[in-house]
Amino acid sequence: MNATSTARVKVEPGGTGVVAHVGLHALGAFADGVGLADVLSARVPVAGERLPVHDRGKVLVQAALMLAGGGEACADIEELRAQPELFGSVPSDSTLKRVLCDELTPSVRATLMEGIGEARARVSEQAGLTASTDPVYLDIDSTLVEIHSENKENAAPTYKGGYGFHPMLCFADATGEALSGLLRPGNAAANTAADHIAVLDLALAQLPEAVRAGHRPGDDAEVATRPIVVRTDAAGSTQAFVAAMGERNINFMTVAATNADIQAAIFDAEGVEGLWQPARRQNGEVREGSAVAELTSLVDLSAWPAGTRLIVRREPLHPGAQRSLFPSLEYRYFGFYTDCEGDPVELDVTMRAHAHVEQHIERLKDSGLTRFPFASFEANAAWMTLVLLAADLVRWFQLLCLDGSWATARPKALRWGIFHAPGRLIRSARRLVVRILEGWPAAHALLGAYRHIQALT
Repeated sequence: MNATSTARVKVEPGGTGVVAHVGLHALGAFADGVGLADVLSARVPVAGERLPVHDRGKVLVQAALMLAGGGEACADIEELRAQPELFGSVPSDSTLKRVLCDELTPSVRATLMEGIGEARARVSEQAGLTASTDPVYLDIDSTLVEIHSENKENAAPTYKGGYGFHPMLCFADATGEALSGLLRPGNAAANTAADHIAVLDLALAQLPEAVRAGHRPGDDAEVATRPIVVRTDAAGSTQAFVAAMGERNINFMTVAATNADIQAAIFDAEGVEGLWQPARRQNGEVREGSAVAELTSLVDLSAWPAGTRLIVRREPLHPGAQRSLFPSLEYRYFGFYTDCEGDPVELDVTMRAHAHVEQHIERLKDSGLTRFPFASFEANAAWMTLVLLAADLVRWFQLLCLDGSWATARPKALRWGIFHAPGRLIRSARRLVVRILEGWPAAHALLGAYRHIQALT
């Protein structure tokens, strides 16, 4: 029996004719296919009398490739720089740092988001997302990012006893796209209505015109052709934010925090025959032991907009479970306010899908969100813009170029199977050809991605 885990080889420098990260080349080719670098280039002003050596749109796309591949600092772009056969002329880490620290000012970032919105509209059209009439669900949530340095501007103690930043983010549930984000100090409150409104407006600006029509402040509701529903946790249950959604003709679903009125309503509802209906899972199956009831008539909702409803779900209280709305020894209760019409059980299923936001945040944290590399707060805000761009580029690539399990794969799986695929360089008919390593498990998916890219262009 052979117990060795590697083959005995001699390792030497100077290898030629091979490349790594073939899948990142596919991701970059896809970005070129949807014109991402072009729309970004047009929105970064030239700093100086001469054109820069590296086009700024190309710099941002290549930096996004670096983040998609697992990079966590500007220096990680050197791995792409070492492979000009695949990635052409790649900027140095000092050039990337200069772009992020000096050139991506708040006003430039705002115009960059307009360009990203243009590319997003193209992808949405290619994916057939704009033709639908289904509601668009937006999920807003904040997260804590631990920072182990006191030298970063606006890093501060967090409400959980840590230290760092407290960014707020908005995602499109149907695609997982990170539509907008707001970098905030670590001591920023979770329920700040102004921040929720800012993140929402930034997200609305990213939606295709056919979707966001009728959802700007003061728009006539008759203009809207696609319903938009915003889901939040209890931090979004402020009257100012709910009113802002009403001004934009947006429906809301927001978690209800416990209070005496809700606890009294749950107590009154217990034992009422026919009030509690079996809860259902996302796939439509009955959730054993769980039930849903609408308690709108049992609570005072006069402070909320007309048509607001309170829907509560109860689940068996397993050992160690944290009690929620009502101090019961048998069940734990979760409730949410909404102005959406429909069956309470179905609305509960829809609200439970807000949990997807945790998966979206984890994807960002696995792709650079936990590594704010600069001392300047504005430079770190530019870094977060780049993180969101990289995450969306990957999601677009999955939507249009990958099939099966790869279309929903997590960053780690994509890197292990697609992005870091190795290949051999050969020349044929005066063209440079990359041949993926024989027997590579994801070779079929990667070749299929290239066929999709060719169809786009």
